[in-house]
Amino acid sequence: MLTNSDLKELTEFRRELHQFPEVSGEEVETARKIASTLTALSPTRIVTGLGGHGVAAVFESGFDGPTVLFRAELDALPIEELNDIPWSSKTPGKSHVCGHDGHMTMLLALGRLIARKPVARGRVVLMFQPAEEDGSGAKAVVADPAFQDIKPDWAFAIHIEPGRPFGYVSTCGGLINCASMGLAIKLTGKTAHAADPEDGVSPAQAIATLIPALDALGTGGDLDNDFRLVTITHVQIGEPSFGIAPGEGVIYATLRTTHDEGMERIHEDARTLAKTVAEECGLSIAFEIQDHFAASINHEDAYDVAAKAMDALSIPYGDAGVPMRASEDFGVFGWDAKAAMLCLGPGETYAALHNPDYDFPDDLIPIGSAIFERIAREILGTR
Repeated sequence: MLTNSDLKELTEFRRELHQFPEVSGEEVETARKIASTLTALSPTRIVTGLGGHGVAAVFESGFDGPTVLFRAELDALPIEELNDIPWSSKTPGKSHVCGHDGHMTMLLALGRLIARKPVARGRVVLMFQPAEEDGSGAKAVVADPAFQDIKPDWAFAIHIEPGRPFGYVSTCGGLINCASMGLAIKLTGKTAHAADPEDGVSPAQAIATLIPALDALGTGGDLDNDFRLVTITHVQIGEPSFGIAPGEGVIYATLRTTHDEGMERIHEDARTLAKTVAEECGLSIAFEIQDHFAASINHEDAYDVAAKAMDALSIPYGDAGVPMRASEDFGVFGWDAKAAMLCLGPGETYAALHNPDYDFPDDLIPIGSAIFERIAREILGTR
């Protein structure tokens, strides 16, 4: 069990992380702090630089058995924090209003528990992943050759999800988070004097056509296999001038589906549509993909293990609020492992994630780490 001293130290560390957030791809100092803290737990080995700035601590039992990975995220968000707390962000325009500082701390708490009482077989991997917020981190970690040496058979993660009662876990078998993709559609024509627009090629009509047409490709509905949603998030045409007919335009559309195959289809549909409209309007076109998240699918076996662990701990759980339209790149770890994501509630009226006044509730640290530890014991036993 975690002692009062453990909880005090872990809380202080979480609040230190909170003060120095680093966004996706820039998690140099956060990774250094995590690696330094892990060293004190004497894991079998620490792997750094995974998929960028990822850090993994490996606790070997010395006996054959499966590899069980537990994941947390290193990155923060480009959001100005508005909390009036002693540990608020010291970095202008960046903050841990995503809960990742708490996720990292729960994983460090698990490390203390495993170090004190090793598992009976197999090994535990604590994976501190970079760049979750833009969807690139898990893919980069899994593609890293060094990851092959610690490739898991099972993978688990906890994400704080406001709107749930304190200590309640929302989860289910099957879909837990949708796949999503940010598609930037860039249209190029030719500027002209506003008095003589016929001398140029404006993207205005193409933009006006594409907005409702893209919307019609995915209108939402139930989260079944046919679910598709397109959300127009940004539109720009030309420059803010009254004297220039525009020559360039861009549309940002977020595509969302319940499975990766569906994402491939709606992506192709969106590109075909945009190309057709651009050609009809005499425009050239280019595409850029950003924030591409795979669907997160909870394996039934992993869900069953997590449910058994929560039953043993008398932690309330159910499928309230899941599956979710929102995306999470943890699903990549489930491509080759039995994986499950658990959504831990901080309170029904708690500030929402990505709000400028969000702060991770430290009282969840022992709950999250207890769930993780019990899962590890269910699969790997205790020496």
